[in-house]
Amino acid sequence: MTVNGTEVSRDVEPRQLLVHFLRETLGLTGTHWGCDTSNCGTCVVLVDGVPVKSCTQLAAMTAGHEVRTVEGLADGGTLDPVQQGFMEEHGLQCGFCTPGMMLTARALLDRQPHPDETTIREAISGQICRCTGYATIVRSIQWAAAHPAAAPSDQEVRA
Repeated sequence: MTVNGTEVSRDVEPRQLLVHFLRETLGLTGTHWGCDTSNCGTCVVLVDGVPVKSCTQLAAMTAGHEVRTVEGLADGGTLDPVQQGFMEEHGLQCGFCTPGMMLTARALLDRQPHPDETTIREAISGQICRCTGYATIVRSIQWAAAHPAAAPSDQEVRA
């Protein structure tokens, strides 16, 4: 499989879940492991550009596929517009649901660059946020849609 643009090849147990492969084998801990029942959506990653709950996907099933995690959103020192939007519009509080929300938002914007509020709410409906009430998340995604080219990160600005 390819993970965040890098080809990866490992032997895995047949029953190893993708979330555990990413976190434990590859050390990509941005993918969070929440409910283990596919109800919360914190473990969402993109497989071939489609949001997938990695707690229900076997790692072996991703052979030959492109996997993108939250670590793969930024391009060098430039944040993805979704990441920038979450900063600008305060789309996170505790941050536990944030990686999955961001990847779902990225997939939505790749499919539909200018979604309305209803479409955004439908896209994130498979994910639970217990902190924000979703209003700031929706505004964050709307910000990203309105700013397709992300701004430099703080670190890049200081350099």
